[in-house]
Amino acid sequence: MKFEVLGLLACSLCCGAGAQGIYTCVDAQGRKLSSDRPIPDCNDREQKLLNPSGTVKQRLGPSLTAAERAQQDARDKQEMEERNRITEERRRDRALLMRYPDRAVHDRERADVLAQIAAVSKAASTRLVELAAQRKKLDDEMEFYKKDPTKAPQYLRRQMEENTQNKAVQQRFIADQVEETQRVNGRFDEELVRLHQLWLMVK
Repeated sequence: MKFEVLGLLACSLCCGAGAQGIYTCVDAQGRKLSSDRPIPDCNDREQKLLNPSGTVKQRLGPSLTAAERAQQDARDKQEMEERNRITEERRRDRALLMRYPDRAVHDRERADVLAQIAAVSKAASTRLVELAAQRKKLDDEMEFYKKDPTKAPQYLRRQMEENTQNKAVQQRFIADQVEETQRVNGRFDEELVRLHQLWLMVK
């Protein structure tokens, strides 16, 4: 009974190995080698994994050195990044077409955005006019202390300082709106170039 169990176990192991297949290759000396596992002598060349019927189940490439593996990993990473870039570009193109189905919609949105910026700049310019009028009154009041400005009341000197600071803030704000106008026009111009291509593609 014991021998029968051992025989069945050995048969099971052999059948299991056979079920997985046989590795075969021709080594550097031209010898044809076979094994139930990958063959170390053929790490530098292709190995075939054969089915029990003898047909090729899988082909295994040569094992790579550390340097070759690093190069392969770098190529794989570059290919993945390129695929991701193309996918993201296509996603942006679809979103762009949905938002701007034609030139009129794109032009209208540009005009709306620029109008908002212009309104903000106009408000800042109006504030500058108010500050200039306020400064004139302060200068007229300060004229009384022209010979010795240090004798001017603290509130007057504080108001003049605040006027100067507020003027600088509004001027800087207007300059920012000029830059924002340039940025917005640049974005819409760039979009328009791509949109012309997309509109032609969907016609």
